[in-house]
Amino acid sequence: MSSAASTWLHGQRKVELAAIADKVGLKDYDNLKKPELEAALDDYMRANQTTLSKDTSLSAFFKRVSASPAKKDSASIEAKTPRPRRKTVVKEDIEPTDISEPETSGTALAKRSPRTSISFASSVPLPPSPAVVANQIDRQTTAVRARLTEIWDKSGIVETSDSIRDTLSNTVTIESIANSLELWGLFSVILPWKHLVAIPESTLLGTPEIPLRAPDLFQLLGSEFWSTFQIWVATSIMFPLLFSYFFNMTLKAKNGHVRHARNVQTSMQYDPLTYNISKALIAWLVYAQGLRLGGFFNNQSIAVVEAAIPGGLQGILIGTGIGAITSIYEAVLKK
Repeated sequence: MSSAASTWLHGQRKVELAAIADKVGLKDYDNLKKPELEAALDDYMRANQTTLSKDTSLSAFFKRVSASPAKKDSASIEAKTPRPRRKTVVKEDIEPTDISEPETSGTALAKRSPRTSISFASSVPLPPSPAVVANQIDRQTTAVRARLTEIWDKSGIVETSDSIRDTLSNTVTIESIANSLELWGLFSVILPWKHLVAIPESTLLGTPEIPLRAPDLFQLLGSEFWSTFQIWVATSIMFPLLFSYFFNMTLKAKNGHVRHARNVQTSMQYDPLTYNISKALIAWLVYAQGLRLGGFFNNQSIAVVEAAIPGGLQGILIGTGIGAITSIYEAVLKK
């Protein structure tokens, strides 16, 4: 390939070279690489110079061809010059021609110009730098953390847990839990659950027979239920509250000075310490010492209540002891 003409073809992109090949009528060039296509176009256009030189769009190529020395037959050159002259050629103008031997892919890559090598290197995708990867990970982590924080704040779990903690952190709640356990044990005896109907087993779903139960509400019509229930209400609720209302030590305590009850503003109408002490004393008198208040308490009903409450008399005393300690601790914290 002539250096001047090859420089013009080399300056074209492969898409432009393909368009020139279609225009001049070059065939079977689809699988050619860019250097091979340049060489094929150079040979073809030189061979058809008479016809193609009339095309004004190719005038730049043929001007370079006419300016450069024409190709001569190798045989005539050898005849005229027994010894080939050594030509000094600029390094940039060396281009592969079709008269040389077929080159392998590795040789072709090695003989490409610096411009072709730079273009090839720029088309290869390079991995991002570690700093870019670290910044991307940091941005993603920040976005996920912000999203999780937003979901947590909107869920209201913190506010709900604080509200539950405030509700449970007082003596009244602890005493209510103790009384609820006693009432649950009592109802399991005096208001038992009754079998109503059973859902048959299903071979299709693989479920066994499921019995359905409900409290036996007909027990509410009997005197045994009410006599037993009123004993528990009297010994665990009514009498202890009555004593804690009248024996209320919190009415006299304000800033360590004793004042009249009407001049003291209190937040509790019942003394929790007096409530637990009176409840323990009443339970001991009724269930252990046989106090019947002139027949007001029925022996059979008292036995049912003591057996139904979890732990019996001992369970009642443990509950009142916990309530008393809690009330003392709460009073100390309020000082």
